[in-house]
Amino acid sequence: MTYTGDVQVGGPADVRELPGLTIAKLAVGPMNNNAYLLRCTATGELLLIDAANEADRLLALVGDRPLAAIVTTHRHGDHWQALEQVAKVTGAEVIAHPLDAPELPVPAGRTVAHGDEIAVGEARLEVIHLRGHTPGSIALHHDGHLFTGDSLFPGGVGNTQKDPERLASLYTDVVERLFDRLPDETWVYPGHGGDTTLGAERPSLPEWKARGW
Repeated sequence: MTYTGDVQVGGPADVRELPGLTIAKLAVGPMNNNAYLLRCTATGELLLIDAANEADRLLALVGDRPLAAIVTTHRHGDHWQALEQVAKVTGAEVIAHPLDAPELPVPAGRTVAHGDEIAVGEARLEVIHLRGHTPGSIALHHDGHLFTGDSLFPGGVGNTQKDPERLASLYTDVVERLFDRLPDETWVYPGHGGDTTLGAERPSLPEWKARGW
């Protein structure tokens, strides 16, 4: 496997070929956000996770292929700076959790809840609601591949502004809805920076809880 997940703003996408699904990871914008373009290899249908920034680069990655949907993992502005332009150019449906959707610059054509599925051609993404970084943060899971937005990174859960209730909520959801359900080889694609696996992070769970952030 040549895919590493190590991408730089201004650099090329890193592409991973899975059975039935291709993942292209692109780093964009001043906050080094990750955007992920998923393509069903059977139908060619595309889905974008987080139109974070640099609409021109995202549109170049899409090319002349039909973009069916854009999923925004959560309400924070660095994850949707290019959403309005990419949605307008492509006509893609905007998808988000109902608790975060009102904060987006364009109306969501579809809202999704925990346990829902989003189709990418013949592939399916499971919606996992992870409460704490924002009220409506979601992760997307497909066959051992997990897109976590800002809820899980290498080295810890997402920022909860030192709010103990939000931290407890996010930590509990990450443990119960990710680590308790999914195997160690599950690959994690976060909203910023490099990738990891659940197995690499699992031994640190007690430390994350104890440090309080």
